[in-house]
Amino acid sequence: MPAEPGMGRVATVSAPRPGPDPFSTEFTASALAVRQALTGFADWIAPLDLDEVETGAAELVLAEALNNVVEHAYRDAGAGPVMLHCSFGQGGLSVLIRDRGVPMPSMRVPLADLADGQRSPVDLREGGYGWFIIRDLARDIGYERRGAENTLTFRIAIGRTLWAG
Repeated sequence: MPAEPGMGRVATVSAPRPGPDPFSTEFTASALAVRQALTGFADWIAPLDLDEVETGAAELVLAEALNNVVEHAYRDAGAGPVMLHCSFGQGGLSVLIRDRGVPMPSMRVPLADLADGQRSPVDLREGGYGWFIIRDLARDIGYERRGAENTLTFRIAIGRTLWAG
């Protein structure tokens, strides 16, 4: 006996696909190397077809964080290694940056207070405009110093499920 229309059919539900393979790169700290790492990141993130605002936020936060490593962690220590690892999960883009430069002031992420309005962002000390951007756009920011290594972690929320079929 044939099934009535709509009866006896099994709905096909596709399981969520995993996100893209993580993006990892290691380089020696320099402005050019940061630019090359950012280009690699942009190539990695492009196939995800994210909203322009999400892509821009991710690229901006990553650029600020990596440039801080070059400009501050290695400022007096000379060039050294930087390791970048990015992955996607249900919470968005997770980023881990490791370096062997000098520790952050007071062994913590700077507060980034622009409230006084008296100075140009260009004239701000470490913890100024760049950290203001990072704190505004990133979530779950963490910093740890273990031995001679700095580890910075953060997450950038993505507004939609990236791997839904």
